[in-house]
This record gives sequence, C-alpha cells and structure tokens, in this order.
Amino acid sequence: MDLTSPLRGVVPPVCTPLDASGQVDTVSLARLVDHLLAGGVHGLFALGSTGEVAYLTDAQRRVALETVIATAAGRVPVLAGVIDTTTARVVGPARVADACGADALVATAPFYTRTHGTEIARHFRAVRHEAGLPLFAYDIPVAVHSKLPPSLVRELAEDGTLAGLKDSSGDEGGLRRLLVALGGREGRADGPAPDFSVLTGSELTVDAALLAGADGVVPGLGNVDPAGYVRLYEAARTRDWSLAAKEQERLVALFGMVDVGPETDMGRSSSALGAFKAALHLLGVIDRGDTAFPQIGLATDAVTEVARHLRAAGLTPVR
Repeated sequence: MDLTSPLRGVVPPVCTPLDASGQVDTVSLARLVDHLLAGGVHGLFALGSTGEVAYLTDAQRRVALETVIATAAGRVPVLAGVIDTTTARVVGPARVADACGADALVATAPFYTRTHGTEIARHFRAVRHEAGLPLFAYDIPVAVHSKLPPSLVRELAEDGTLAGLKDSSGDEGGLRRLLVALGGREGRADGPAPDFSVLTGSELTVDAALLAGADGVVPGLGNVDPAGYVRLYEAARTRDWSLAAKEQERLVALFGMVDVGPETDMGRSSSALGAFKAALHLLGVIDRGDTAFPQIGLATDAVTEVARHLRAAGLTPVR
C-alpha cells in the first residue's frame, strides 16, 4: 500500500520465528503478522534487530520479507530492513525488497569501518536513488558506533533523501534536539520537512516521545502486546496523557521480561529476543521460541519468569 506521509503510529519490528532446523517458520510468521494486525498496528517493520536480521542469510531474509508482505496483503505498509556494512552491500537487498513489494526501506549508516558525515550522507542518497523506495534511517549507535547528528538528518529530510528516522539511540535528549531541529512539537507541520516521520525505538519512554512530538513507535515488545502500544498511542493522540502514562507504566513492567536470562550465561540481546519469542510461544502465536545460532536459549526457569510477566500484565499464556 502507499506509505502515508508522515508515517505515524505503532510499527513493530517483527520477530522472525524459526523452526527446529533454524529456518524461517513461515506458518508461525504469518500467524504473528495476523496477531499484530489484530492488535491494531499501523505498519510492520520486517528484518530489524528484533527480527534477528544480522543472523539471517540473504535467502532467509527474502523468505521472511515475502511472508510478512504476503500476509499483510496491503492492510498496512511494510518497511524492509536492508541493514549491512556498506552501500554496495545494502543496494542489492534494497532492490530485492522493492521486487518483493515492500513499501519502504530502513537502513543504518555504514558500519564496521569508520565514516564521516559526508560519507554517511552519500550512502543514504545512493540507497534512496538506487532502490527508488522511501527510505528511513535507523539510528542505533550501539550497533553502528556513530550517532546521526540532527543537522545531517534535517539536511537529508529537506532534500527528500529520507522519509523518516527510527531513533534507537537511547538518547532522549538527542531525540528532543532532533524534533526541535525539525520544527518543534507545535511547528512540525510547518517545519523544514513536514512529511518527515520520527519514530522512537524505545519501548519505555513512548509517552514522553509522543508528547515531545514524535510520530510513533517501533517497539520490540510490541510483538508481545501490540494492542497495549496501540492504546498508548491512541491515548497520546487524544492528549489523554494520564491514560498514556498508565499504559506506559504497565508496559514498562512487562518489559522486565528482557532480563530473565542471566548475564553470566548470555548476552542482553539473546535474553531480550529469547523473552519476546518465549512470550509469543506461551501466548500460542508461534510454534517455537528458538533464537538464531549462536545465541543461547532461555532455560526453563527463565521461561517461567516470562509467563509470570505476561500474567502480571493481564496477558494469558495458553501453554
């Protein structure tokens, strides 16, 4: 479907369920997409960090993207992650995403090598030119090791290179500075890039980001409780900040599941992704909670803790 401009609302980064052999479980993935759409989400982001894009082969990425697009069937826009180290390695997947029917692309700045702002700008312009789809920048310094400065984002927004940005920097002050650079909370529609979308990737401060002028959220936890994030967004949209805060606080407690995996046994990403997938399995949405190799899976006691978090948040496990 045509991408609304600016894109607003709840756009979860879709998990990628895996089968026992480590391949994409397309049946579970289709069921997950239906679960998200039933929750009222406004878009889908396939092949993001929560989708374990870094662990998937090119063939697996294509299968996952095709499944999400086919299941969505034009009901909401689908953004495709084309995340790789250099421009040459991003352009190919960007063309594949276009051929598959994606509505927009999401790319980081180049990484592994150290880059200058001018080189980052050239990267985004080349990807936008070569693929021809709307392009969102993915600002995630913990993985890319560079932060996109507001001045560069504004420049690429003004010249039409970027349609939006997903801010996963964890820098709430930086997000506020970006929103001010784009016209501020009350002046975004008349600002230098009125069609530019700013989406927060922080599950825990969505109400604050929306109050500051963000257009929406890309929450990994939204896989588990999409309806909760939609309620939060709708409360903010109607300026019912008390209700938004109440929903946010419930989701903050639910987010505690990401720490069920012991730090002595596994990485924090493995724990968080394992918790999201365990929750989806417990809720009957996907068939298995496996994460991609070489991530460590959650032990039984950790999965029990995930179930406890679900019940405390008003969600009922069926397994």
